[in-house]
This record gives sequence, C-alpha cells and structure tokens, in this order.
Amino acid sequence: MNESAGKGPRGKPAVRIWIDADAAPRAVRDVVYRAAKRLGLETFVVANQTLAVPPAYPMVTSVLVPGGPDVADDHIADNARKGDLVVTHDIPLAARLVPEGVVVLDVRGTEHTLDSIGERLSVRDFMESLRSTGVTTSGPPAFDARAKREFASALDRALTRMMRNGG
Repeated sequence: MNESAGKGPRGKPAVRIWIDADAAPRAVRDVVYRAAKRLGLETFVVANQTLAVPPAYPMVTSVLVPGGPDVADDHIADNARKGDLVVTHDIPLAARLVPEGVVVLDVRGTEHTLDSIGERLSVRDFMESLRSTGVTTSGPPAFDARAKREFASALDRALTRMMRNGG
C-alpha cells in the first residue's frame, strides 16, 4: 500500500475514504469533504485530472493518476483496505472491493453488499451488451437536491456504523 495508515479506536486501522472522482458530482465530493473534516478522516480524491481540494480540508488529498481506462479504479482497488469506504458509481470497481471488506456507496447513496453486487454487475453487463448492439438506453436521472440528501444520509449511516465498529 502506498497511502499512510492511521490507527482508530482499539488500535484498528482508521477508516479512510476514497472517492472515484472522475464521475462523482461536485455535490458528492463536497458532502464527503465536510464529513471527513467533521470526523477527522483521511480522504483521497482519485481522478485522471487535477481536482483542487479547498484548503479548508487538510485531511483530503487529491491523487492524480494517468489517463486511461480504469487507472483511477486500479489505484483505488490497489490501495483501499478492509474497513475503508469508497464512493464510486463504477459497478465493476465495487465488485472488486466489496469482497475485500471495503464499504462501497454509489453517488446516490446505495450501499453495495455481498448480497447485491453480483446482481448489480449482471444488470450493468446486460445493459452494456444492449448498448453495444445499438439499443438506446436511458441514463440515470439528474443528480438533484434529493439525490444529494440521500447520499449524505447514506454516508452518515455508513460512517457511523464503521466508526462504531472501529473501522
């Protein structure tokens, strides 16, 4: 692992947050920044473009990775550890992380679990195969104030549970 590892309660590794920022709305990043500051959690914003982190959030580090398919995903998968939380809209990345004990939230606040990730990956692959044959599919609804609230609530629930369990 390349990133530093702090200790949380009972000597367990502290919860760290990773944001797959190439597709995360700014509103999601802002919610995570505020939670990280409030809880003192080390947070990494991984993208293939420079993303400025406001100076009010010294615990948040922007990680610039080279451009290319899945480079940010690979960085997160290589560095996130059991007990970390990852925010991503990428189902294949979630499918890599969940079995490793990483808590994964999508940008709308849905938590991927061992029970749900297989089905989500199958649906994603099915939709991808439809699109590859020329079928037009609708994208997700617009990210609005309700979606932001739902994400913030899910993030709070997940972090509360993780902090209570010591990572």
